[in-house]
Amino acid sequence: MKRNSYKSVPIQSSEITPENIYMNRRLFMKAAGTAGLSTLLAACGVQPSDTSETPSVTEIPATGLEAGAATDELGDPLTSYKDVTNYNNFYEFTTSKTDVASLSKDFVSSPWTIEIGGLVNNPKTYGVDDLLTRFTQEERIYRLRCVEAWSMVIPWTGFELAALLDEVEPLASAKYVAFTSLLDPDQMPGQNSAFYPWPYTEGLRLDEAYHDLTILATGLYGKPMPAPNGAPIRLVVPWKYGFKSIKSIVKIGLTDTQPATLWNTISPREYGFYSNVNPEVNHPRWSQATERRIGETGRRETLMFNGYTEEVADLYAGMSLTSNY
Repeated sequence: MKRNSYKSVPIQSSEITPENIYMNRRLFMKAAGTAGLSTLLAACGVQPSDTSETPSVTEIPATGLEAGAATDELGDPLTSYKDVTNYNNFYEFTTSKTDVASLSKDFVSSPWTIEIGGLVNNPKTYGVDDLLTRFTQEERIYRLRCVEAWSMVIPWTGFELAALLDEVEPLASAKYVAFTSLLDPDQMPGQNSAFYPWPYTEGLRLDEAYHDLTILATGLYGKPMPAPNGAPIRLVVPWKYGFKSIKSIVKIGLTDTQPATLWNTISPREYGFYSNVNPEVNHPRWSQATERRIGETGRRETLMFNGYTEEVADLYAGMSLTSNY
């Protein structure tokens, strides 16, 4: 499948965060024929922490961007490591955002394997360590806007999902990619709730999965993926609401039919399959026109496709973005 390419968005120099906020760390990402696009992730609501509490990180060589960058491509500063790892939706552990970290502190994520099959020519099973060495790990700063109207900016480490899909060679009949999380109620006490159809499942259209912005993330802030954020590997799709970015993945399958997803199964009226960030389509119980960014006192306008319109709008040309929400 032909991969998408994207253009960079000019950084607003007046909003650039000082280098020391990001500990003089070098930001990088792979360029796609243009100046590299830095990307971001979302999380929100909680009060910001002092960025001085951010831990040291391993230096990663830069690949074309200036050293010391500490913002996304719109000039928004990074959310602190403390907030990123202590305010999470991870219902496999608990429905309380502020308790995920404590309940997942003993989570065992090694050894870990991911099975990839379905409508492919070359099904494979990978250990996470194999993925770390086989695919070039790069850093992407992404926004991820939660459906609950809060957001963060996070520096992820990972690799494009497209690279993995190329290895298994999807058949011409494949149209969707289905993802499945770990099912382990002993480690994940939230899975003892009968209300949710465990394990957690999610899905993308094949062209969405092949988009340059779609990554499998293996870490953040230069460290291995913390348990509260989906250790050891998770999906990150920055133009969609955060619940699409499934955590702790154990299985990926190619299919010719739209896969069932957990939230769409529970409440299709509230959570559509596409789940694209769209400020013009409200959640039945609240407005999506604005959001609260951790570290800010007020609210900001929500951007269409979470600010990635130029990169992804062509995926939905001719589609109704209200009936296909």
